[in-house]
Amino acid sequence: MTDHDQSFTEAQREGLYRAIFERRDVRSQFLPDAIPDEVLARLLEAAHHAPSVGFMQPWDFIVIDSVDVRQRVLDSFNEENGRAATNYQGERKERYQSLKLQGILDSPINLCITCDRSRGGPNVLGRNSIVEMDLFSTCLAVQNLWLAARAENIGVGWVSILSQERLSEILQLPEHVYPLAYLCLGYVSEFLDQPELQAKGWRSRLPLEELVHGNRWARPLENPDLAQQLKDRGKHSG
Repeated sequence: MTDHDQSFTEAQREGLYRAIFERRDVRSQFLPDAIPDEVLARLLEAAHHAPSVGFMQPWDFIVIDSVDVRQRVLDSFNEENGRAATNYQGERKERYQSLKLQGILDSPINLCITCDRSRGGPNVLGRNSIVEMDLFSTCLAVQNLWLAARAENIGVGWVSILSQERLSEILQLPEHVYPLAYLCLGYVSEFLDQPELQAKGWRSRLPLEELVHGNRWARPLENPDLAQQLKDRGKHSG
């Protein structure tokens, strides 16, 4: 193939950006409809094609359809969520407690993406200085799956309010395997126009132009055209 043959068409490029901008962390909109096996297989294949340091591919995928297992995970969530609520006071605490932060039983499938920190042996190319690169690589598998899921009209919710130790016990993980992401997957009634936490007034998206620095921290960009492009885009993004 030539470079031209490998180019994305405009429609393909727009589809990719649409998936990025319309991806949502889903908690409240799950439908009970089952995900067809061929669709779930495509999502897992997309995740498996993420980049990884030293090509170590540290991820494994635990597909969880057992109600009993999910109930035990939900019990752990409820315990941890109660602890998390104590971080807030007054109106902020009331707002936190009103948020639905998981769809463990609402979604038809849960998926735990793990990181085998021993995969590839003691010396993995590219991991000598930053040993956490295996964790970062697994996060890329999560993102691949998330974007592919949006293209398949499937919602994904990442449940982060969990005890990793308790989750490891429930899923019977070996000691060297870290439960990096516990995800809820399913078709949804809708994809919200903006992130749910933003819609409910918890936080707003930060302006991109305030997060881009030039050459060193807190230095302005030396390219004024790029700075203006970022500012203009910030006016149209939510």
